[in-house]
Amino acid sequence: MKRVGLMLGTLVLLLMLGFGLWLISRPQRGGTGEVSTRFRWVGPNDKIVVDGFDDPKVKGVACHLSRAQTGGVKGALGVAEDTSDASIACRQIGPISLVGELKDGEQVFDERRSLLFKELQVVRFFDRERNVLVYVAYSDRVIEGSPKNSISTVPVMPWPKP
Repeated sequence: MKRVGLMLGTLVLLLMLGFGLWLISRPQRGGTGEVSTRFRWVGPNDKIVVDGFDDPKVKGVACHLSRAQTGGVKGALGVAEDTSDASIACRQIGPISLVGELKDGEQVFDERRSLLFKELQVVRFFDRERNVLVYVAYSDRVIEGSPKNSISTVPVMPWPKP
């Protein structure tokens, strides 16, 4: 009986440690800005958060991503499941240069939207015929994904020298 209790105690301790590490390792959300959309009596409000990020393989392109963030107690603890709503806008901000080979559907941004099963992703495609970079934001789940998505295109243009 003591052995079972010791095993259960160890399992609970490992789960708590894993959960703590997961909370600490979550990416910072809302780096560019945020607006409240629903007041919560307990915990943070529901929000729309906006982050900016650079494409790691395409220098000269920046993207901004907005998405819903659930507040309340579950949101404060990081266990709330956020909706699949997201919007993306990408723009050329300087001369475009490629770092490595571009692969269609390559992930350029990801973020967990629930504790285990849901993830927000941004993938990039290169439309060679039109010389345009295409960025798609969407959420997926292990079992059932969402058709909600957002798209942004960046025509690859010469950049004037200052």
